[in-house]
Amino acid sequence: MTEATSLMRLRRVARPPAPSALSNALVFGWRAVLKFKHVPEQLFDLVMTPIMFTLLFTFVFGGALAGSPSEYLQFFLPGILVQTVVFNSVYSGMGLSTDFGKGLFDRFRSLPIWSLAPFAGLMVGDILRHLIAATIIPTIGLILGYRPEAGVLGVVAAFAMLTAIGFGMGWVFIVLGLLIRTPTTVMTAGFTFLFPLVFASNIMVDPSTMPGWLQAIVEINPVSLMTTALRGLMGGGASAADVLLALIAPVALTAVLAPMTLWLYLRR
Repeated sequence: MTEATSLMRLRRVARPPAPSALSNALVFGWRAVLKFKHVPEQLFDLVMTPIMFTLLFTFVFGGALAGSPSEYLQFFLPGILVQTVVFNSVYSGMGLSTDFGKGLFDRFRSLPIWSLAPFAGLMVGDILRHLIAATIIPTIGLILGYRPEAGVLGVVAAFAMLTAIGFGMGWVFIVLGLLIRTPTTVMTAGFTFLFPLVFASNIMVDPSTMPGWLQAIVEINPVSLMTTALRGLMGGGASAADVLLALIAPVALTAVLAPMTLWLYLRR
């Protein structure tokens, strides 16, 4: 076979189709899964923090706030699920800032891939963290005596709600990761923003015990709306209005910040 014939045959081979946006996203999602495998110590915070908060508030504050730890656990557990998912969203921004510092995103930018694929991978890692935490906390709650009145279907619906909440909140910290240079600063800025939002809510206490002006703030706090919906889903008393109000913030954040993320990424 001559060299000319070989070249002609090579020219007849069709170019493989470009990978789809979905396949790009799945590859980066697998990268997020591998991070858990190769850096297992990052699971320590994910596992220990929700366990610590659940035990601490139930047994230390439960009697004072609700009369008994078991009664307080019924009120508190859906709220700690929301708190954990919101806090875990900070890790998206920290991971993004770390990858930028290592120059990984400069390499990703040079590849012929969907522009948002690297961020889709970060979101996959987020969802995994949320699902792990959402499994751990109810398990601890069941051991301590928590009983979801809505049963398995209510818990599944609550998990779906938590995934939507985490997905929407994650965009906030991805934007911070694009704007702030160091992971530590991203974490500091993230928790500075989250602490007033989480603690000035109905996660830990009934707002009726608060001053009137604070009650007004708590009632419109997105975290309070999310917690109310989750309590209803797990307790069997959720209304369509509660669920829709809880989803306003995640949907709005995704609609506004996802395009902003792409713009900042291409501009950086």
